[in-house]
Amino acid sequence: MEAVVTVRDLRMRYGDNDVLTGVDFDIRRGEVVCLLGPNGAGKTTTIEILEGFRIRSAGDVSVMGQDPAHADDNWRAHTGVVLQSWRDHPRWTPRRLLTQLGGYFAPYSTPVRPRPHDIDLLLETVGLTELADRKIATLSGGQRRRLDVAVGIVGRPELLFLDEPTAGFDPQARRDFHGVVRSLADSEGTTILLTTHDLDEAEKLADRVLLLAAGRIVADDTVDGLARRLEGEAQVRWTAAGQRHVESVPDATRFVRALFDELGDAVEDLEVRRASLEDAYLALVQQHEAGHGEAAARLFAEVTG
Repeated sequence: MEAVVTVRDLRMRYGDNDVLTGVDFDIRRGEVVCLLGPNGAGKTTTIEILEGFRIRSAGDVSVMGQDPAHADDNWRAHTGVVLQSWRDHPRWTPRRLLTQLGGYFAPYSTPVRPRPHDIDLLLETVGLTELADRKIATLSGGQRRRLDVAVGIVGRPELLFLDEPTAGFDPQARRDFHGVVRSLADSEGTTILLTTHDLDEAEKLADRVLLLAAGRIVADDTVDGLARRLEGEAQVRWTAAGQRHVESVPDATRFVRALFDELGDAVEDLEVRRASLEDAYLALVQQHEAGHGEAAARLFAEVTG
């Protein structure tokens, strides 16, 4: 598939601090890609460079055929951004704000992709129909976050950036939002790049995961693919004759078969737990926060490479 985003040797320095030290990746049309990484790894910086809101120190970046640092208004009309927070226009209503913003996209409408979204349908999509005419200042944090999403997609973007999109969502709102994201990708062919700390969310949404650590991409795969490559010894726990047992074994299936051959119905409360992507990711985060990010990233890349 066609690459919508191409990044080669992306570098970013703030003073003497190198945040990005050579980032490379591609995102293909219609993909949902999740950018994971510890706090301070450079996720938001990367997103802002791709959005054209921050000038990189070095490297080559192409987003929908243009360098975002010099992109024109037509390019911006084809992209959508959901920021970590939107707190403007508190005296406006969601309907008025979306109608105003949507009008800016009308000149860029095409027969294939009419713009903007129908406002009533958009309000329904993000679950704000009943709140459409209330002042934004009266909305709860989760409701404002739904409005953030609506602002980001009102122009029916071909490429959508989502920076921690479900922060502040309750479980139902999170589930609804996941449905919106998958619908955008599957029904409208929208390419989506999102950042999140939630591995469960990444697993539900992402076609592919990019893990950013120590200034570079140290893993690029599906969640399942990364988890399979990270699997090492499994931990088997069971109870027999009132005693609790724990064994670490390289082949859990063979061990469990032998266990039942030996003990049969005496085996109770059997549990098999494998090392997961979450285990490895949390270990990486802990090492990063302890000041050992470079070594942790190198080890993670070796394990998953």
